[in-house]
This record gives sequence, structure tokens and C-alpha cells, in this order.
Amino acid sequence: MERFTISLDVTLAAAFDNLTRERGYGNRSEAVRDMIRRELETRRLEREEATHCVASLSYVYNHHERRLAERLTDLQHHAHDLVVSSMHVHLDHDNCLETLFLRGHTGEVRGFAEKLAAERGVRHGNLNLIPVEADAEHHHHVHSRPTT
Repeated sequence: MERFTISLDVTLAAAFDNLTRERGYGNRSEAVRDMIRRELETRRLEREEATHCVASLSYVYNHHERRLAERLTDLQHHAHDLVVSSMHVHLDHDNCLETLFLRGHTGEVRGFAEKLAAERGVRHGNLNLIPVEADAEHHHHVHSRPTT
């Protein structure tokens, strides 16, 4: 473990301490580590340096839209190597929320998410990517470890 010291003005330190408490961190160091990890992962994703990821793709759609549910299922079947699992929730008489859990090459996951979200009738699509290191050497399946 490497230690370093930072200086904050009183107002910023108080605001940071409030944020740390609100988010349930035990101390400042845990909060700073998480913020640094998040920033580094965001940067890797923006620079397309994160080759593999795990992700959740959530979207809302009207299940009365002509053949939409069938088209969405068909897209998922064609991406069976990326789609790990799905969860489906009925929001009301017309709308459904679906969340897909994905794993694979970051570019392929992004491409799939964009294609699915572009389907007519899909609303509020949101992709959450988490960079991972992929290791396929063990037990003939892929292990995904969070980075940093």
C-alpha cells in the first residue's frame, strides 16, 4: 500500500466528509480509492483501452408495439455469446422494463446495445459498462476480473 497526502480547503473537506458518510464509506481512503478507480475505468472506456467488459443494459419498451418483443428476443438470440442473463419486469399494462447482463469484447457489447436501443419502440436505453480483464485459461470458460 502506498500512502500520499492531499490538502483540501475546509469547505471542500467538509463536503467530501459528508459525501463519504452519505455513501457509507468507513473512511476517506476508501472513498478516494473508489473515485480513482471509477475515473480510471471511465478513461479506459473513453479511450477504448478496455477490451473486455461486463455490462448491464436496461431499457423500457411498449409490449404492444408490433412484433417488438419478438425482435428484441431475436436480437438477444443472435448475440447469445454476449447475453449472460435477462430480467423482465411489467411496469404497467403497456410498458416493460428489461435488463440484460452482458459479457464480452467492449466494442461488441456497445454495438449490440446500440442496435437494440435503436429498435423502434425501445425507450430509455441505458448501458453501464465495467471494464474487466478476461482470462480464458481456467476450466474452459472465461473468468472476468474487475480492473485495478
